[in-house]
Amino acid sequence: MASWIEYTSPSWRELNMQKLSVDQAYLRAISTTNEDSWVYSLSEECYKCPYSKLLSISPHKRIHTKIGVARSVFFKVFDQDVGDYAFENQTAICEIATNLGEFGVYNLTVTDNKTCTFTTDKEPVDIYLPMLLVAIIFASITIILQATRYLYKRCSRLAETGDSGDELVDMNKKVPVKKRMKSIDTFRGIIIVLMIFVNNGGGEYWWIDHAPWNGLHVADLVFPSFIWIMGVCIPLSIKSQLGRNISKKSILLNILWRSVKLFLIGLFLNSINGAKFEDLRIMGILQRLGIAYFLVASLYTIFVTNEYILPQGRVKRALFDIIYIKYVWIFGIAITAVNMAIIYALDVPGCPRGYLGPGGTHEMGSYKDCMGGAAGYIDKLILGTNHIYQHPTAKKIYNSTAFDPEGLLGCLLTTVQTILGLQCGTTILIYTTWKSRVNRWLSWSVGCGVIAGVLCLFSKEEGWIPVNKNLMSLSFVLATSSMAFLFEALCFLLIDVKGKWNGYPFLQCGMNAILLYVGHSVLHKMLPWHWSTGLMNTHFMLLLKCTWTTFLWIIVAIYCYKKNFFYVL
Repeated sequence: MASWIEYTSPSWRELNMQKLSVDQAYLRAISTTNEDSWVYSLSEECYKCPYSKLLSISPHKRIHTKIGVARSVFFKVFDQDVGDYAFENQTAICEIATNLGEFGVYNLTVTDNKTCTFTTDKEPVDIYLPMLLVAIIFASITIILQATRYLYKRCSRLAETGDSGDELVDMNKKVPVKKRMKSIDTFRGIIIVLMIFVNNGGGEYWWIDHAPWNGLHVADLVFPSFIWIMGVCIPLSIKSQLGRNISKKSILLNILWRSVKLFLIGLFLNSINGAKFEDLRIMGILQRLGIAYFLVASLYTIFVTNEYILPQGRVKRALFDIIYIKYVWIFGIAITAVNMAIIYALDVPGCPRGYLGPGGTHEMGSYKDCMGGAAGYIDKLILGTNHIYQHPTAKKIYNSTAFDPEGLLGCLLTTVQTILGLQCGTTILIYTTWKSRVNRWLSWSVGCGVIAGVLCLFSKEEGWIPVNKNLMSLSFVLATSSMAFLFEALCFLLIDVKGKWNGYPFLQCGMNAILLYVGHSVLHKMLPWHWSTGLMNTHFMLLLKCTWTTFLWIIVAIYCYKKNFFYVL
């Protein structure tokens, strides 16, 4: 059982193992030489970075230190102190590439003839068995709750009818007035559940957390998916309002008011730890949602018509869902061009033009204060350094400065992602057969995916425009939209077409997404959602906690659904 919860002995030789945190291990550096030695390290996550000084070893001494082992670690040993950083042109006496594990103990020995040996003194623990154990625990809880619910209903029926064979018809059951596409709410529900899960740590697995800079991890899929599905709902909502003879002026005022509410709620949530105006963060996820929603929904409302009749021409008929929103697409292409022009043409003081890196130690520290290039510069110039996000994911890896991943410049391509969602929603309005919808969504998925791949050269770091959530890069927008089109097509087939799944319990979560988002943001430090006990230094305990939090919010969503309570801005 010990390996299932990452148990490790309290001590190992002279080392206190309980002082280690999740994804940490001990490195024991041992010298058998008559000279001082210096050990430098580099994490695999840090691209084009110098090695950082880790420790120094006196002759015939041994010393230990904690090291992060979430990703591969590289070591270099020098016979002289080369400063805080070691660069490529500096010759080391040895270089070592390792793939270490949590709670392991490793020996790095520097020998007399200036060679090094690296050995495992204590084997690491398995960090992935806890995922299976937590899954079993919550699957068991779910089964018990469902069985209890079934038995309760069964007993209630027996008490009311006295006959176990006859079914009781609930005359008070509400019959839906119109058919609602459950796949859309289910899509939104899956995303809000995933957001709650990753915002509560995701068990501290590196591939669940946001990518430090370039790349695409699980957490990076949440925000763009929210943006995209918001775009899907815009034409459906506006068609419904126009069908109720609501004037476009009233619709536009409602759009403005909803956008303002989104922005203000996001701003208020930024002050959850205290409202200090001197360093209040201005932008955020809901702020971005509000801006993108206002631009796209307003433009769509202005140019929308009630004509959904397909033209006769074959080409026009096939492309009518694009032609129908041609003015929105013209706007989207224009702001994409503006975004590209600003990124690659703006002269940022002290930085190379078109720089897209994280600054800090990236590029061997050549552009320390250039994090995000034009995007970071604009935010600091307009919002001020104190009013942007102070702890970006790249800061820990690259020793970067403050940077806002939901900053001003990224609003442009956030709007483009909303338009891509709008395209999906327009396809729903124009084409009534499921094959027409699915074929078009799959075509958009392939098209967006191929273009994204070309832009990043199907590479994490070497492309023209890397996939980067922090910058809301064009390749990121297209890659995540490609996944969204594909996922919606699968949900649509599974739920609305084939009826193999009713969306439970994610449909219920999707119908109260704003309530769950605000609720988990406000109550994340309170019982029963948040708790801690003991060291909390294993993936098992952290995964158990964040899964518990997510599970509770799913129950809240189901309860609200049963009570017919839905919070809509």
